[in-house]
Order: sequence, then structure tokens, then C-alpha cells
Amino acid sequence: MRAVVTRVSSASVVIDGETVGEIARGFLVLLGVAAGDTEAEADKLSEKICNLRVFEDENGKMNRDLSSVGGSLLVVSQFTLLADTSSRRPGFTAAARPETAVPLYERFMERCRARGFAVAHGRFGADMQVHSVNDGPVTILFDTAKG
Repeated sequence: MRAVVTRVSSASVVIDGETVGEIARGFLVLLGVAAGDTEAEADKLSEKICNLRVFEDENGKMNRDLSSVGGSLLVVSQFTLLADTSSRRPGFTAAARPETAVPLYERFMERCRARGFAVAHGRFGADMQVHSVNDGPVTILFDTAKG
């Protein structure tokens, strides 16, 4: 699984002119599921992201996690994170098929909710417009294939 996590002041996702998910302070998570990914990887990734300490403490150090700032998550499926960019036209064969990707996408969100976080989301496979006010900006890349 790959995830691009951006610390945001606010974020939302719009489908056909309708806002289907939005958050205030927290993380915008663009989540790509690779062929061969497992439930264990979804669980581990949710733990890492939910405990990521990138919010400033009283000394201006990135030392606080999502729970300590009352943050939420907006999770958007993003198969293009698995793109093969060896040519000018990217290939997406590394991305999991929907029958595998959807359950892992949903499990990731369920695990975040189980940790006590509000989780908004887009719609898997939809054409979405994602809006965010990046805070910092702080953006972190996760790849379960690399640990």
C-alpha cells in the first residue's frame, strides 16, 4: 500500500458537485492499494498514520499526533499512486483490482475509526475533486513495501 499523507487545516472531496466528505484539521490521506497487499498491511499502515507525530507542540516542534490535536482523516482512493512511470504514459498494472482494493481501502478506514478518529472519505472509483488547505506544508509518503 502507498499513502501520501498531508497535514491539512481543512480538506474536502466533491463528486458531481456534491461534497461527500470533509474535515477540518487533520490528515488528507491519498491511499493506493497494490496487487498483493494484505489486511495486515492495511492494519499496520493505519497504526502508523494515526500515530504520526507531525503537529507542533508548544515549543514549535513536530511532536503531537492526530489524537492530541483532535484531528480527523479524509481518505481518498488513489490507484495512480501505483503508477509505473518508466515511460511517458504511466501503467497501472501494479494497482490491485477493485475486488481486492475496495475491502482493503475500507479496512484501512475501519481501523482508523476503531482508534477513535472521525474518517470522511471519497467514493472508490469515482471522478473526484479533492480540495485541501495544506498546513506547513507537511506531506509524508508511506509505502508498506519499503517497511
